[in-house]
Amino acid sequence: MLQSWRWFGPNDPVTLDQVRQAGASGIVTALHHIYDGRAWTPADIAERKTAIEAAGLIWSVCESIPVHTSIKLRRGPHREFIDNWKVSLANLGRAGVPVVCYNFMPVVDWTRTDLRYAMPTTGLALRFDMVEFVAYDAFVLKRAGAEGDYAPELLAAAQSKLAGMSESAIATLETNIIAGLPGGEDSYDREGIRRRIAEFDDVSADDMRSNLVEFLREVVPVAEEEGVRLGIHPDDPPFSLFGLPRVVSTAQDMRSVLGAVDSIANGLSFCAGSLGSRVDNNVVGMAREFAHRINFVHLRNVSVEPDRSFNEAEHLGGDVNMVDMISILRAEERRRVASGRSDSVIPMRPDHGHLLADDIHKKTNPGYSLIGRLKGLAELRGIIAAVDQLQG
Repeated sequence: MLQSWRWFGPNDPVTLDQVRQAGASGIVTALHHIYDGRAWTPADIAERKTAIEAAGLIWSVCESIPVHTSIKLRRGPHREFIDNWKVSLANLGRAGVPVVCYNFMPVVDWTRTDLRYAMPTTGLALRFDMVEFVAYDAFVLKRAGAEGDYAPELLAAAQSKLAGMSESAIATLETNIIAGLPGGEDSYDREGIRRRIAEFDDVSADDMRSNLVEFLREVVPVAEEEGVRLGIHPDDPPFSLFGLPRVVSTAQDMRSVLGAVDSIANGLSFCAGSLGSRVDNNVVGMAREFAHRINFVHLRNVSVEPDRSFNEAEHLGGDVNMVDMISILRAEERRRVASGRSDSVIPMRPDHGHLLADDIHKKTNPGYSLIGRLKGLAELRGIIAAVDQLQG
């Protein structure tokens, strides 16, 4: 497995030298300053690639080319934005970037309610609290129809929770949910997110699936031509937020995505933590079923509660059996070698990490501090070495 590291470009508090010190050799990045649907030019891409290679690293994965809202709705100027996406994809492939991750989540990307949740270790974790999210959706944002989406006991718990929160705590909760987390495409204020959610009022889950399939039918041939492997990232968390359809959340969703365009270029960015945030997902079973179409892996872990709240766990400490996960992935890499594939190596990265030690007092991107991910990568590297010994 190619040990990689997410890096947000020259303004990332974690430097490329520190990435090398952590033991990674691949960089997972994107042109995060170009997020408005414009095509990425060869010059833009070359500038980023040159900086990475000057540090003795390789650009192993592009995460992500943003998928514009008009594409997800298949309305308005979607044709222009699909064409731009295809140009960006082709230019990445011609520059030698072999894997492109993307997602199809409507309005909000990956979402958490608490970015500094105190753990028993005294480290700080990311958390999604369902009661807090419902309190925001139903009683702060006051989304039309929100109260009909939740059970009465959950609404009562949310009202009680909100009543005990200060104005500053409510403001922090709102910022965490709608202001955008690292790698997300959009940031909103309260009125802005209301308007964006309303654009999807008449869009069903079937509509979203259809729009995703139409998108795939256009971009996968470009990926095939340019030698790029695509990987769609699962919804995070893998269930509806704000009443919006999320269609990359379950094993059946993935079967639909992969079956729509049956090509090695049409694959998965398999995020163990995202998929593990839904209790009815058998993450190890899904890894086994879809191993032949996994083009990129996020290795992180979660601890899930009965009401669908979850904490980001230590990489080896949550609900996902990381030993089984890595065993499946290493076996798949060996299978690819035996079948003669030149692209047998699956890039991975230690996704997220607790805020630890000196990093607690430094400026960091939520989930992407240095020490927590360094610890996670070291633990995962140990598992890989042990699996390799056992598998021979």
